[in-house]
Amino acid sequence: MNRVRQVSDHDDVRVRFVETAIALLGEEGPAAMQARRLSREVGASTIGLYHYFGGMPELLTAVKEEGFRRLGDRLAAIPRTDDPVADIKAMALAYRETAHSNRHLYDLMFGFSASGKDRPNPNTRKEYADGSDVALDSYGHLVDTAQRAMGAGQIRPQDAAHVAAQLWSVLHGFVTLELAGHFHHVNALDEVFLPMTTNLFDGLA
Repeated sequence: MNRVRQVSDHDDVRVRFVETAIALLGEEGPAAMQARRLSREVGASTIGLYHYFGGMPELLTAVKEEGFRRLGDRLAAIPRTDDPVADIKAMALAYRETAHSNRHLYDLMFGFSASGKDRPNPNTRKEYADGSDVALDSYGHLVDTAQRAMGAGQIRPQDAAHVAAQLWSVLHGFVTLELAGHFHHVNALDEVFLPMTTNLFDGLA
């Protein structure tokens, strides 16, 4: 079965490789991340992969970049209302759903899979081919909404980036534990996730 979306002739082959890699990650996991397998699915030669990316590490970097871009698009699509805290909670749910939709891509994005063993250096900012930091771009949606929550008096005045970092840390920790199956003894959404967000905002208020 062809896993690549229907593309026109002028679409970049790089896009087809990235989309194929993301689809295979979702279906089969990191074991499918092999140059020969990906090239066959795309309908290109293995030499083509090296021509467009330089090698598998560069392709996986492009896959991670696309993963963060999709996450950012998902967060940007959350409607902004006159209740910024409710908006943040909606973003948190969207973040969780995005992770569940392709858990292996999520693992790769954050360096948790064998294919993602090039963990980010905490002392450097990862810049992608166009000079942007896609991970921080997606994180920026939380910063902006935290700033709105402070303007609405829902969160006490402080650095919005610090608030967003706390939110992301709590959310990421929950999602990581949930995907690893550590909440099998409870209803993760109703008994952990929702009370956790309420308690966090009570503390920030």
